[in-house]
Amino acid sequence: MVFGRGKKAKQNQSDKSGVSPAELDAPQDTADPVGSDAPVGPFDFADIDSTDGYVDLGALLIAPSEGLQLRLEIEEATQRVIAVTLDLNGSSLQLQAFAAPKTEGLWDEIRVQIGQSVGGQGGQIDDVEGSFGTELIAKLPATTADGSQGYRVARFVGVDGPRWFLRGVFGGPAALEADAAKDLEALFRQVVVLRGDSPMPPRDLLQLRLPKEAAQSPVPGAVPPGAGAQQAAPAAAPELRKPERGPETTQIG
Repeated sequence: MVFGRGKKAKQNQSDKSGVSPAELDAPQDTADPVGSDAPVGPFDFADIDSTDGYVDLGALLIAPSEGLQLRLEIEEATQRVIAVTLDLNGSSLQLQAFAAPKTEGLWDEIRVQIGQSVGGQGGQIDDVEGSFGTELIAKLPATTADGSQGYRVARFVGVDGPRWFLRGVFGGPAALEADAAKDLEALFRQVVVLRGDSPMPPRDLLQLRLPKEAAQSPVPGAVPPGAGAQQAAPAAAPELRKPERGPETTQIG
């Protein structure tokens, strides 16, 4: 698995559950638990017996997979981690976890807000029934590589957990193609959310962070934050890379 730090996010871009889906590329191979006797998540931290084998990002635990690339997205104003993006097989899945009320979920309300935001940007949105219940397919105006006008598609999914809400944004082929999405969906089902016991207002982001092992012991060939040009690590070990600017994104929600 390759681990990197992604682009700096615009100030206030992610607060109160409105953030940008990133469209990126990378490979993966993972088993899909659907159809087996194994429980299907995403899971609450109380549902697991051990954190062994997970990539620990603080509020989110991610199941590793060969070839998976993780990118942490940094808010420029505060330098805090606001999202993690899983890149694989030419598609992406951006994850964010938020505090939620004890007695009700957030997804119904957030879907409405996403629709209003997309419409305000000249985009189109459709409610569909998918793998995770009611989902949104958003089409946002975008300039294509040849300079013509087209659309960028993002698929929004949401899961209401015990005092938390997990949002995923699929980009690339996984936004529309079932076959392209299945590996990312399998990883989404294995995500573990750690809400913590501290009181938090609903919609506040749960704190993400760089994995301890990556922060304390950068692997050989890694590029420390602030270093020179990015180079690919020669080994298959996790690679720590400096924050970088990614594809242009659009705030949604």
